[in-house]
Amino acid sequence: MGRLTRAETQERNRAKVLAAAKDEFAEHGFRDAKIDSIAERAELTRGAVYSNFPGKRALYFAMLADLAERAPEPPHPEPGLTVAEALGAFARAWVTRLPLATDDQYGAGRLGMDLMPEVGADERMRRPFAQLMMLDALLLGLALERLRPSAGRQVRVAEMALTTLHGASQLAAVAPGFVDPFNVVSACAQLAELDLGDRWPQPSIVPQARVVDERWAPPVAVDLVRGEPVEFAGDGVVAVLGLHRLSAAEEAVRAAAPTAEVTIVLVTGVVDELAPLARLMIADLRSCLRQAFPAAALPRPRVVCDESWALAAAAGVPAVSDATETAVRVESGRIVTRADGYGACHAAASAGRP
Repeated sequence: MGRLTRAETQERNRAKVLAAAKDEFAEHGFRDAKIDSIAERAELTRGAVYSNFPGKRALYFAMLADLAERAPEPPHPEPGLTVAEALGAFARAWVTRLPLATDDQYGAGRLGMDLMPEVGADERMRRPFAQLMMLDALLLGLALERLRPSAGRQVRVAEMALTTLHGASQLAAVAPGFVDPFNVVSACAQLAELDLGDRWPQPSIVPQARVVDERWAPPVAVDLVRGEPVEFAGDGVVAVLGLHRLSAAEEAVRAAAPTAEVTIVLVTGVVDELAPLARLMIADLRSCLRQAFPAAALPRPRVVCDESWALAAAAGVPAVSDATETAVRVESGRIVTRADGYGACHAAASAGRP
């Protein structure tokens, strides 16, 4: 067997660190886990761990994202579900992951219990997390709308379902035995009948979209919602959004033509911590969506986490931050419209529509 290349060695070491971190966090929890112990478990030096991950929290987020993305893909249910049945199935998939009162203090079932405390302890984490929650609610709401198109916007119902489920997760961690999973599932199913007066508000500020003629040569990307490569063959809208601007994703979806492909590209200036957090939240949502919705009801937009900023560069965004909002419209393999700044998603998606 030949010698490994530098890239292959780095990838192997990274995998060893992630496996060792899983064991260390499962045994000791996030707070008491030690980088030195993780290095020892991985049979690497402390420096080798830090060359892959800048800190313990970045490693923790990456480990959780890796586990979520590698989990076996559950089958989709058969078509014909009602919105209430889908919400109940979504909640059932969620609560099956909750730690039980009989679980060990840590153990595999409790690996994620320190996620919310870590997010809440750092103000820099809270705004991206809130925006990621909005994106999750949009994706779940769009799936509900595809089951019952006549019901109108269902994002607020999705917000209430996710609020209920995240609250159940937190109580399962800090008050074992208090949460009755069957009641949580029943409550979520009944949200389908609520009338929350849900309307999509048109943006108050929309910049002028610019007509351009630019090359469009996107790199290979993976849709986090479906877990499969993205096909960029059709016409559509590509929205490049920093993790402080994810609420703008709905503007791209609502303003685009019904047949247009919509791709939401997530970028961040804090790649080591926020990119795995984004991947984790979408992967967890994807698992529950697969168990609750037929394949045809999955939400329309593709979601890509652009950790290397390569897709952003292909869309003509030279530098990114968590405040980035740029959208382009693609036709026949060329970028034909571009908009930047607040309201860019609506401007680019609606350009050229009657």
